[in-house]
Amino acid sequence: MEQQHVDVLVIGAGISGISAARHVLRDNPGASVVVLERRARVGGTWDLFRYPGIRSDSDMATFGFGFRPWRQARVLAGGADIRQYVEDAAAEAGVLQRIRFGRRATGADFSHTDGRWTVEVENEGTGERESYSAGYLVGATGYYDYDEPYRPEFPGEADYRGEVVHPQHWPEDLDHTGRRVVVIGSGATAITLLPALADGAAGVTMLQRSPTYILALPEIDPVTAVLQKLRAPARLVHTIARTRNIALQRASYAFCRAHPRLARKVLLGLVRARAGKGVDMRHFTPRYQPWDQRLCVVPGGDLFKVLKSGRADIVTDRIETFTADGIRLESGKELKADIVVTATGLNVRLLGGMALSVDGDPVDVTNRVLYKAVLLEGVPNMSLVIGYTNASWTLKADLAAGYTARLLAHMRRHGHDIATPVAGDGDRSEFSVMGEALTSGYIARADRAMPRQGTRDPWRLWNNYYRDRALLQDAPIEDAPLRFATAGPSGADTAAGAEESTRAA
Repeated sequence: MEQQHVDVLVIGAGISGISAARHVLRDNPGASVVVLERRARVGGTWDLFRYPGIRSDSDMATFGFGFRPWRQARVLAGGADIRQYVEDAAAEAGVLQRIRFGRRATGADFSHTDGRWTVEVENEGTGERESYSAGYLVGATGYYDYDEPYRPEFPGEADYRGEVVHPQHWPEDLDHTGRRVVVIGSGATAITLLPALADGAAGVTMLQRSPTYILALPEIDPVTAVLQKLRAPARLVHTIARTRNIALQRASYAFCRAHPRLARKVLLGLVRARAGKGVDMRHFTPRYQPWDQRLCVVPGGDLFKVLKSGRADIVTDRIETFTADGIRLESGKELKADIVVTATGLNVRLLGGMALSVDGDPVDVTNRVLYKAVLLEGVPNMSLVIGYTNASWTLKADLAAGYTARLLAHMRRHGHDIATPVAGDGDRSEFSVMGEALTSGYIARADRAMPRQGTRDPWRLWNNYYRDRALLQDAPIEDAPLRFATAGPSGADTAAGAEESTRAA
């Protein structure tokens, strides 16, 4: 089997992968870059999910790339528009022609002797095996399991005569017109589906065990709309909106964490004002504090509008069992349903399930910490892109991509073949990088698949854009925990030190 060599191999052609490839190409002229993508198109999550109404749950001024303006005034964008935006950005940056579609990376091993990765790949279209070697590897697959969503089994499902669908695998030919629909869940997907399905359905009910904090945002950014009307340059409009929204995101999150009781009162007051006097606040009053789980946003208050219209409703209860015609709740109430949508969440799977090893020794990612929230402890020449949980994913993806490009340029200038972050005793906590911050279901499940949270800088993940920008964009590359080496037997000394640190912890 012939092996193809590149300087940088990026796994994934979603938002993270396109950003990584673009930054590397910009800062490292002449570097060979290839992106492997399992799907047939770019977009990642935005190509996978096709359920009605799918949209971003972050504002597009910050969810869009920092290097390419989002040119619409719409605050939250639909999935198709986002996928097209990512593809256009890839084409404009010269990345699109470097993507090899239908490729699933199954395993990657780094050799200190050769100073490079060997990556085993399956061409899912032909079933053929391929092999790539690369000086540097970027894991940009996100952390969703694209094959299997989180799907609990409910009592009595075998007796149910209607259709059960999960948003991650939405059937293209599903027609909900004139049918009764129950959406199980209370997160961003369920809140998006409710108004989208209300048009045409005989009735839509969102069935939740417990409520989520909901915030209505304007459909159109008024400042952006005015600036566009005045024909201000797109780059200027983008910069103003992005700078403002980053500050607002950070300030609102900090306020909620510092003053949870007051924040709770404010958020519930805004819901009451939107939903109207007759609203039963029991359906909108979570048992947890603001930002213990991710805040859900709705454009133009579409959720509240459809609830007030009577075309949809919310039920807060627990499922006792499915019946032949629907769902019976613990309260004794029965919800009739022709279609049940299980918006029950996602499973977490890092690196798309790719096995990782160094000099033939398997790497247990769940026992490693992240250096500056980008490099995996003890693993040479590899970046792992994990976006924010409390802000727009892309803000962190862009910073990680920029840092990776800077690191590669530094290694070239100084003649380094290998860069490995090495942690010390006490740098590793018992929490995962996601488990300490939020309590959402998929966050809790991520604890079994994600790296550990660090106890101190530069190993601690803060989910703070301003702090990360200083660390990744402004701070020098040279740093004591980051060890540089040349390829060959001597390069293994760094690996031995890293493994000793991991075992000691």
